[in-house]
Amino acid sequence: MSSLRLTNSLTSRTEAFEPLEPGKATIYCCGVTVYDLCHLGHARSYINWDVLRRYLIWRGYDVTYVQNYTDIDDKILNRAAEEGSTMQAVSERNIEAFELDMGRLNILPADRMPRATCCIDGIQTLIAELEAKGAAYSSDGDVYFDISKAKDYGKLSGRDPNEQQQGASGRTADGEESRKKHPFDFALWKGSKADEPSWDSPWGPGRPGWHIECSAMVRQELGLTIDIHLGGGDLVFPHHENEIAQSETANDAPLARLWMHNGMVNVGGTKMSKSLGNFTTIRALLESGLSAMALRLFVLQAHYRKPLDFTAEALEAATTGWKGLNAALKLGESHAAVLGWGDHTALSVAAVSAGPTPHGQFEALEQRFIAAMDDDLNSSGALAVLFELARPLRGLANRLDRGDQPEQPAEELTQLHSRWMLLRELAAVLGLRSESDESKPSENSAIDPQAIEQAIANRKAAKEEKNYQEADRIRKSLSDQGIELIDKPGGLTDWRVV
Repeated sequence: MSSLRLTNSLTSRTEAFEPLEPGKATIYCCGVTVYDLCHLGHARSYINWDVLRRYLIWRGYDVTYVQNYTDIDDKILNRAAEEGSTMQAVSERNIEAFELDMGRLNILPADRMPRATCCIDGIQTLIAELEAKGAAYSSDGDVYFDISKAKDYGKLSGRDPNEQQQGASGRTADGEESRKKHPFDFALWKGSKADEPSWDSPWGPGRPGWHIECSAMVRQELGLTIDIHLGGGDLVFPHHENEIAQSETANDAPLARLWMHNGMVNVGGTKMSKSLGNFTTIRALLESGLSAMALRLFVLQAHYRKPLDFTAEALEAATTGWKGLNAALKLGESHAAVLGWGDHTALSVAAVSAGPTPHGQFEALEQRFIAAMDDDLNSSGALAVLFELARPLRGLANRLDRGDQPEQPAEELTQLHSRWMLLRELAAVLGLRSESDESKPSENSAIDPQAIEQAIANRKAAKEEKNYQEADRIRKSLSDQGIELIDKPGGLTDWRVV
């Protein structure tokens, strides 16, 4: 049985992680509605789930990670109308921005990222199945799910459907409540309105409801039952509750064995929201000069299930902590020659799959890291191990940066090398990578490490899909930019500038 224990929102208990198939993990994460730039709440959620994924890979699991795009929604249509644009233009622009922001935060791209508009057939099939079971009904061109047909509706959120609540279906339109049998009933299909995108269906032209999109994409990409379903705490109700209702009614099988939700972001003790004017985008934070890795460190200092309080003082503390950790991480990359450590290229995103390796006298620290992460992803406890590993390395890095020579005997330098290798490995599990001093010009300012690592991940995905022509194209494109890829055993890929 796995030593990893995770908190299941469905049972409100911390349970041993036992996947459907030993050694494998299927994960679905609710993605963004692409009508605007991502905010700090998105950063918090996707950093936490990136660490879960990285840790499972490092511990030897074969992970399939799917994250969707909601690219048809009232919010997108409203934004397009405001701009005099189209749904497609708004979606594409914000998908591109999302990928850039996630890359800067060193969040691994999902294995598959389906779009709701590309799953219309699967959505309609699922609605038809619910209709055939008597769990869906039509009303004035819309189709609704009848919650009275769902078994144990409310089991995730603890909501009692008998306690009527207006707007319970989420993202409701004007007059929708009058067309429903119960306020908690929710739209599976929405009849088309003038000048809105629509698709033909057995119920007339229209578009899918919000909740049915994820149920259809989970089934399309991963099957009837998955190991872990992820999302922010704000999605528990109505979104995830309704996913469970429609999926389990249609499939006669549990949707997910484990549900995980991250806590919300507060700004100065108040919930972050646009209406309060305390809304902060990832783009604005990074363009203000905040280091991407300092932001990642800030997020990981709090447990994923707890509220995260965003303050200037907390960011400053994270920035200070990151400077010391970053100095230690850069030691073997900047001063390998003088230390006699050999040539160390930047750590590829794929190297996280290397798994735990023996580290001699530092094995106890590695085990402390594992124990923290096994305890419901206690990232703050894991970070404490990184800072302990970094302490002597940081001091040495500072001396070498001043131009001093290392004073340690060869045996001690060898031990420091092992310490640094372990630090680099564990930092990669948390998605922390060294950052260059942006105030100094780099040897090749045209090199973008984030873009290179994204390309490596894309190439790996192409090879897994046996699209070798695309994989070769990516390698040649990088080669033309002066980047050499170094394929290693175990499916790892490093890179270097040539």
